[in-house]
Amino acid sequence: MLRILLQYVLPLVLPFLAYLIYARLSHKTGGMSDTPWIALAAAGVGLMAVSLVSWGILSGSDPGETYVPARFEDGRLVPGTTEP
Repeated sequence: MLRILLQYVLPLVLPFLAYLIYARLSHKTGGMSDTPWIALAAAGVGLMAVSLVSWGILSGSDPGETYVPARFEDGRLVPGTTEP
């Protein structure tokens, strides 16, 4: 659940929260029509793409390792692993 929050929700919401804080601190007056919705959404999608790409690059097994699938041993399930 935390991974979903960090990879998908937080990067999408972060630009909107930053803009809200900026608008409050600068005492910006104006309605919701003055909010740059498209730019904020594009920034959120961009941040989400960066988080997904970095997660893909920085996680996983080392190259050359062999995947051993999950199997049953003595009536219990042994999860899949990688071996050198």
